[in-house]
Amino acid sequence: MKTWLALLSALPLVAFAAAQEKIVALGGDVTEIVYALGAQSSLVARDSTSQWPQAANDLPDVGYLRQLNAEGILSMRPTLVLASDQAQPSLALKQVEQSHVRVVTVPGRNDLRVIDEKVRVIADATHREAEGEALRHTLRQALAALPTAPLNKRVLFILYHGGMTAMAAGQQTGADAAIRAAGLQNAMQGFTRYQPLSQEGVIASQPDLVVISQDGVNALGGEENLWKLPGLAQTPAGRNRQVLAIDDMALLGFSVRTPDAIQKLRAKAEQLP
Repeated sequence: MKTWLALLSALPLVAFAAAQEKIVALGGDVTEIVYALGAQSSLVARDSTSQWPQAANDLPDVGYLRQLNAEGILSMRPTLVLASDQAQPSLALKQVEQSHVRVVTVPGRNDLRVIDEKVRVIADATHREAEGEALRHTLRQALAALPTAPLNKRVLFILYHGGMTAMAAGQQTGADAAIRAAGLQNAMQGFTRYQPLSQEGVIASQPDLVVISQDGVNALGGEENLWKLPGLAQTPAGRNRQVLAIDDMALLGFSVRTPDAIQKLRAKAEQLP
């Protein structure tokens, strides 16, 4: 799929029929869709997970979406808060609503089908229904083009940020859903959510490919240090040095960039020995 910028350039300019909203976006997926719909001029703030596109970083940051502060949000004087349901339940958002600010919850399931729903909800909330229809059509085409044939390759997704323990993605995670959407197998079975890497577990999982965020690679001090994590050197991925460094929000955010990210994951897996 072409980037959403190509779609955006084809969209008509939005007439100012409705009063100009002042929007706080909470969730990297939410913010990306706001930009894809051409509604970014209404943004007055975003949360710390909203780092793409680069221009979003120029907006005031109201904090992490699971540790929100009502005063910080209200100081932006918003008329609308678009909040991923990953931020719920939230006492801060209840306080925002009690201050007569409209809060719209955007679904956040780990499921490719949720992308269409997210776009529809945000397009309706921002009065960009026509742009939403066009974006939904483009994304449906991109999702329909994803490979569906299973490929017998095992993928280990590692979550790592500086100062934390390296974690492996089990079932019921965005990583597991993305891996399966690419027609691949999650190497980690038998547990849900994220669990600390263990040498025994990693060796037993025998991944063909390791997927980790580029920020995670940087936090480790480079790719060479990745293979020093427990057990990795004793797996097919470790022996063949097979790693895909990705933008984790693109892959796991189930937003406008996710079809491209899944295509890249599949393409990498198809190149494996």
